[in-house]
Amino acid sequence: MTAARGNRRPGAVATAVLCAVAAAGLHGCSGSAPSKPTPTPAPVTPPPATPPTRGGVSPLTGLPARSAPVLAVKIDNVPPARPHTGLADADLVYAEQVESGQTRLMAVYSSHLPARVGPVRSARESDLALLRQFGRPVLAYSGAQTALTPLLRAAPLHLVSEGSTPGAFARDPGRAAPHNLYLKPVRALATAPGATHAKDIGFRFGPAPGGGTPVNSRTVRFPAARYTFTWVPAGHVWRVAMDGRSDGPLKPATVVVQHVSVRPSRFHDFLGAVSPYTVTTGSGRAEVLRDGKVHEARWSRPNADSGTTFTTPAGAPMTFAPGQVWVLLTGTG
Repeated sequence: MTAARGNRRPGAVATAVLCAVAAAGLHGCSGSAPSKPTPTPAPVTPPPATPPTRGGVSPLTGLPARSAPVLAVKIDNVPPARPHTGLADADLVYAEQVESGQTRLMAVYSSHLPARVGPVRSARESDLALLRQFGRPVLAYSGAQTALTPLLRAAPLHLVSEGSTPGAFARDPGRAAPHNLYLKPVRALATAPGATHAKDIGFRFGPAPGGGTPVNSRTVRFPAARYTFTWVPAGHVWRVAMDGRSDGPLKPATVVVQHVSVRPSRFHDFLGAVSPYTVTTGSGRAEVLRDGKVHEARWSRPNADSGTTFTTPAGAPMTFAPGQVWVLLTGTG
């Protein structure tokens, strides 16, 4: 059952699964045999929502919503991790490159909380700068490389990991580790009553700008992954397919292809593969898919504490269609 924080998307239902924790270790990329399921802890009641802000409209979706904390969850995205659970309830989804050209998702929740989210995987250095624009949100992840852990602890984040908050996670005995760790969002937020509520990160919602090129589908490629978005006129949304396969009811209203710089970092996974670092500050080219069209745009983010603004080629604000937003941080194309 989905715990709604507003009337943004009535009827949204997250897939219910019995879950279990992946023994991902500090590196978050190693695997081990799944252990026996742990008993489900007693229910935790989240703090009451505060009155609506910004006229009762979410700054992340442009839809009616009550002010609520921000929860970011790192989600596995290799084929054995699919289908995902709880992703359709996210306000915002980022796709970022990880080792070997694969991708990982960061789902950002505030308006709605699904019962479960996952599979959950490890954090990366790029997450530190990307999350700064949200203030001090909650970050749920499976673990991190030993050298990265001090940076995570020093960042303005409320950290919720398998090791620190086991009661916020469950494991699915029907899936192989490390693709079997799932988060209970209500429990995660209950550990951080001071988490920052959703705020303006630069998005603007409204009628589509003039121009644009009609497009039925658009494929975005990473070195070892691809995303295809197909326009569905009846629902005014984009159907999502990953590596050629649809992943359930994922239907963003706006898709942003943000062309960024991706460079090697000083970290690596347990196999020795260097972790890429996605640069989300600066400026560059973008494409915005909405209402069955693709619009050329520019993005700008002066520093990590600021949000990201998107403008048309003429310099006017680039408006998004109200609803879920996907941002693909790609260094290709």
